[in-house]
Amino acid sequence: MFVHFGIKDIVDIILVALLLYNIYKLMKDSGTINIFAGVMAFIGVWIVVTQILDMKLMGAIMDKFISVGVLILVILFQDEIRRFLVELGSHKRWRFFFKLFFTDKEKNQNHAFILPIVYACMNMAKSKTGALIVIQKDIALTQFVQTGDIINANVNTRLIESIFFKNSPLHDGAVIIADNRIVAASCILPVSHSQDIPKSFGLRHRSGLGISQESDATAIIVSEETGNITVARNGRFYPKLSGKDLENLLSETSL
Repeated sequence: MFVHFGIKDIVDIILVALLLYNIYKLMKDSGTINIFAGVMAFIGVWIVVTQILDMKLMGAIMDKFISVGVLILVILFQDEIRRFLVELGSHKRWRFFFKLFFTDKEKNQNHAFILPIVYACMNMAKSKTGALIVIQKDIALTQFVQTGDIINANVNTRLIESIFFKNSPLHDGAVIIADNRIVAASCILPVSHSQDIPKSFGLRHRSGLGISQESDATAIIVSEETGNITVARNGRFYPKLSGKDLENLLSETSL
């Protein structure tokens, strides 16, 4: 007996497969893949018990767990759900098409914006000056900008270094860059409470990871203890970057 699939059925299957793949990828990146696997295993057992074996009592018990399971999942995966919605709203999947129409002039302007940040980070890394720089993308960071002091200046290497100079009143907190301008300094960011953060990483790293979990922004962290440059993006760390690595990473994420 053959089962005939229509176009709508095929599209439906493809969409479900893409949804499950993206959920799996998100769980894997966030380190909660084991919980996701446990949830899928429970759902599989529930389907077998209720639909195949038709076990009334066990099925009724598992139905009760399923009924409150959605609320439990929302509580457990609230950070992952927020990130999923942020990624969905930022249109990252369409960036490839925008690159096709990205002119050489715009690429040069973008490169000119990145280099001052890279030079500043390299200089601060050599002097072991702690720094936290956040580059806004599609999701506005207005609520975090309001916690700091408004700068509204062009991106400049010396200005960035002077902000994070140890005796500067603005060196605590983060610098937020948006639309190729330094918008504000001394900004307060959300702190990530992830258990996977290395113990050698301090509050700056936790704040950088936190803002990358709540938005599509890219955070650059310069360690005051080691001078290492780390980037936090999409809830992940990219540690011990060289100047060239940082430049390439920022060039990729700025499109």
